[in-house]
Amino acid sequence: MKAKILAIEDNEQNLYLVTFILEKNGYEVIEARDGTTGVKLAIQEKPDLIIMDIQLPDIDGLEATRRIRTSEVNGEIPIVALTSYAMTGDREKALAAGCTGYIEKPINADTFIAEIERYL
Repeated sequence: MKAKILAIEDNEQNLYLVTFILEKNGYEVIEARDGTTGVKLAIQEKPDLIIMDIQLPDIDGLEATRRIRTSEVNGEIPIVALTSYAMTGDREKALAAGCTGYIEKPINADTFIAEIERYL
């Protein structure tokens, strides 16, 4: 197995696609469908990378990122925002919250792995 990746995504289809692509390329994937669970799993599992949706049903991805960054795992884990928020300033908000990178939805299945591997 390659790296362990935590995917925090509430949309079933998006989560399926991300998990499918990552597992097909040899990654172990842990899934969370809301921000609170994602924060807990980030602390428990200490994954090699976190893919963070920004629009989540409980706390948003920005708040989840802040909580991970102030936890005991702190800055050790790269967090990549994966979001359909593509308005001016959204990338900057994600980076200011503590995200390491930013990928816009819909993802391109042909380039997604290369984009993720830049952060590993």
